Amino acid sequence: MGVSAEAMPPDPFAGDPHDPALSLDGPADERDDLSDEEREEVVADLADLAVYQALLEGRGVRGIVVDCGDCGEQHFHEWSLLRASLQQLLEEGQMRPHEPAFDPDPADYVTWEYCRGYADAVIGDG
Repeated sequence: MGVSAEAMPPDPFAGDPHDPALSLDGPADERDDLSDEEREEVVADLADLAVYQALLEGRGVRGIVVDCGDCGEQHFHEWSLLRASLQQLLEEGQMRPHEPAFDPDPADYVTWEYCRGYADAVIGDG
């Protein structure tokens, strides 16, 4: 005996163009391919991220904070989550939605610009 559709809870992704389940149904050729320039930028970001993590993780920095232009809030990305998202962007041409950090301490995260400046200072002094 099956459960009727009316007895099921509503689909939380109904109408969402970023519904993760959509990738299960569509053909691979419908993905958003990156241009060569975009691909180079993501590869460079991944290389930079590895340097930033190596320099800052030991100092207690857990990741990077990004100001979201869509919702106006800050998003806190731990090193591994950001790396996985960038890798997914390279492979699939887009980043899938993910769970936000649970109750992050903003003091544990820095901006991409801070990372760049810190790396420049440390590597420049070396």
